[in-house]
Amino acid sequence: MDTRNGPEFVAPRRRASVAIVALVCVLALLTGALVWLADATRERIAINQQTGVASALSALLAPDIYDNEPLEDTIEVAAPDFLGTARPVTVYRVRKNGRPVAAVLRPIAPDGYRGPIELLVAIAYDGTLIGVQVLRHNETPGLGNQFETREADWLEAFEGRSLANPPQQRWTVKKDGGDFDAFTGATITPRAIVKAVRRSLEFYRLNRDALFASDV
Repeated sequence: MDTRNGPEFVAPRRRASVAIVALVCVLALLTGALVWLADATRERIAINQQTGVASALSALLAPDIYDNEPLEDTIEVAAPDFLGTARPVTVYRVRKNGRPVAAVLRPIAPDGYRGPIELLVAIAYDGTLIGVQVLRHNETPGLGNQFETREADWLEAFEGRSLANPPQQRWTVKKDGGDFDAFTGATITPRAIVKAVRRSLEFYRLNRDALFASDV
């Protein structure tokens, strides 16, 4: 083409090719940014969750009863009938001078009022409950406040309990003939938590030696 007397025009096909290449580059950059953001978000969530677990473990375990790092001394177990989920559940092993002191299980109460409730259940080596914490829940504001902090009186009712205290038939809320209070105007959630704690104790009784075995 003779361009001496006027501008050179790019053919439409060439213009379209340039646009497609530019679009592909933009999409590649966006995809990379989204992947990076997803990875960063997952990492941040994992860190926040680990921090929450560490805080809950500190609230449950007196510092003088152990000298290991429970967050690092863990195993994964699968026991859907006892621990409320088909997914592997983390067990934090607590030791002092190499001897087992307690196990902290992370079961699920699957039948909460508004969905599953993730717990932290600390059990002394002899099968006595040290305490219970709630890690995650979807309960309504106000209802969840009754059990989600260590200061909540309701959670403290588990301390010192065992499968023999109370007897199995009384391991439920008082409305069902058991020993545990329900929340004001709410029974489903406390019933679910009590059941999950009892099943955790049953799992521990059946598997204590295996939980602390070094080759598990």
